Amino acid sequence: MAGQNNPHGIGAKIVSWWRGHIAVVPMMFIVATIVGGLSGACAHLLKLSEAWVSDILTSGLHASELNWPLLLFPAAGLVLTGVMCRYLFRHNLSHGVRRLMGNLRRKDYAMRPVQIISPMVASTVTLGFGGSAGSEGPIACTGAAIGGNFARWFGFTPAQVKVMICCGAGAGIAGIFKAPLGGALFTLEVLRVPLGTIEVLMLLVSTITAGMTAYALSGFSTDVTVTDITAFDPRLFWAMVALGVFCGFYSLYYSYVMKLIERLLVRIRSPWIVNLAGGAILSVCVFLFPALYGEGYGVIGHVVNGDFASLSRDGLMANDLSGTGALAVLCLCVVALKCFATSATNSGGGVSGDFAPALFAGCVAGLLFAIASEALWGIKLPAGQCAIYAMAGVMAGAIRAPLMAIVLTTEMLDIYSYFFPVMIVAALSFGIVRLFTLDGYFARHLDRKNGLLSILFHKR
Repeated sequence: MAGQNNPHGIGAKIVSWWRGHIAVVPMMFIVATIVGGLSGACAHLLKLSEAWVSDILTSGLHASELNWPLLLFPAAGLVLTGVMCRYLFRHNLSHGVRRLMGNLRRKDYAMRPVQIISPMVASTVTLGFGGSAGSEGPIACTGAAIGGNFARWFGFTPAQVKVMICCGAGAGIAGIFKAPLGGALFTLEVLRVPLGTIEVLMLLVSTITAGMTAYALSGFSTDVTVTDITAFDPRLFWAMVALGVFCGFYSLYYSYVMKLIERLLVRIRSPWIVNLAGGAILSVCVFLFPALYGEGYGVIGHVVNGDFASLSRDGLMANDLSGTGALAVLCLCVVALKCFATSATNSGGGVSGDFAPALFAGCVAGLLFAIASEALWGIKLPAGQCAIYAMAGVMAGAIRAPLMAIVLTTEMLDIYSYFFPVMIVAALSFGIVRLFTLDGYFARHLDRKNGLLSILFHKR
């Protein structure tokens, strides 16, 4: 064991003491609690650092007009992140969730202490400069590194180290979204780590501690607050069915574009060219539609509360929302380009995550669905509610994690009264995606040999 490598060191004395006074399972619960608290604190710190960098860079921008610096900031962020990863940290930090999954499958549980800090620093630069993605991938890696290193310091066995890595990864997600159950489901549904009953309880202890730590440090507030929660109208059930189908087909488009851009960028040999190419795509998208800047929680908060003007501020269509047609065109452009911007961020050398972009895309897609329903069929739907339901729908379909999408959306928005329509939309969206493809979102390449389309058209 790691704690026994130096029999005269302080680590060995700590291991010897707790083994003589505390049973293994209670000790693992204690460590899981510590890992959860630290992961939640790191999640809060990451949010603060990203907001600080973003505020500095955007403070000089002008409202209601095109801002040319937006053609520079996002690309500069990817280049700076690439430089840090190659020359400072000397470790590839992109696609953190995928790498974490690979390490767990290979039973590679060695995590250096620097891996606690490096994803946070790199993500701060990527997202603070305008990367159109989320911070959940880096914070999951930070939490996993906290869990792995604490387990090693306490002399745990490799199997116990794996459990603490899983607890830390789930705690990071719980802290960044302030969603304890969503964080636990991330470990179980996305990482797909088989855990026993006791280990699942350790995971829950860690994620609850992380979520409540981040919640307390942020002043007991959520990142997105829904100010007007009205009861779900059962007469809208069939409209929600249609919304779920719409989210499913949009999720197919979203996933296809994400992996298409990744395949194009991965063919480039030079990391400098990868950074510049990804930065060029990202910068153009953000320049035309600044709503794509960063994680997008501010825009989500406005949309779910009925303020749709936030989508057009400072961009190509600034103050041009005189009618529903203009708003529909704007929403269509944003949902069409979001996957380009996110994939360019993640595959262009940025250190970021995939869950917040899916939530953002779903929010705008839900608004687009409500607008189209009224314009095409004369059915007036509550646009804010549609945006909320579609957040879970697109996340379920695009990420292939319906349970996490349902629970995480209701937790982070504190809208448990909408659980039923959220569940309907997410389940249908996931079902539509599974009809057409069996590939996993975090697989490196598109799977062309599975799904309904290949069954129908594949020549044997």
